[in-house]
Amino acid sequence: MTPEPNTGRLTWRALLYAIVLTGLVIAFVDRPASSWAHAHLQRHTFDWLTHLVDPLLAAAVVGLIIAGLAAAFGWRPGDKARTALACCLAVIVSVALKEHLKIAFGRTWPETWVENNPSWINTGAFGFHPFHGGRGWTSFPSGHLTQMSALAAVLWWRVARLKWLWACLPLLVAVGLYGCDYHFLGDMVAGAFLGTASAAGVLALLNQRPVENPVGTTAK
Repeated sequence: MTPEPNTGRLTWRALLYAIVLTGLVIAFVDRPASSWAHAHLQRHTFDWLTHLVDPLLAAAVVGLIIAGLAAAFGWRPGDKARTALACCLAVIVSVALKEHLKIAFGRTWPETWVENNPSWINTGAFGFHPFHGGRGWTSFPSGHLTQMSALAAVLWWRVARLKWLWACLPLLVAVGLYGCDYHFLGDMVAGAFLGTASAAGVLALLNQRPVENPVGTTAK
């Protein structure tokens, strides 16, 4: 078990890196990469990788319910249980964040999936339409990468001996999303950063210690 991340080094600098890298990918990589994936890759080969994310949210909610009931009967989490709780919370927080950001950014998809939505491949649509609304304008950030990166980041920091395994989780999902052309690469980069930030925030909160002498009390 390793200590939680030093969030002081994961805030403004990480945010700057995320903005710059995501912006560069959107500007120079997204369109040619999507066109290449559409022309050369077979969706049925990669689709199963995108479903690795499917059970995460439900498992996180059930895990928190069980933990809450257990706590009501006097259970207190140890190290392993704290890691599991952090995973649950990070996934739930990441889902809430990405849902709001998808609406806020209003990005069109690489391909047409729902309600004849405009897309890069089908209609040449490429851009952001803040607060447009509608499922056809919710490509950014990738929810799949956000969730899996949140889980992987918690495990990366808390169970460091298996870092190689945790790094593979979002990578496999990213391969699936790109192989199916379900998301632009910029969506995935942003999702990975968002999920990692969710994990760092949750771990920082769980690592807080109670105030020894709250205001209005007297030290004994």
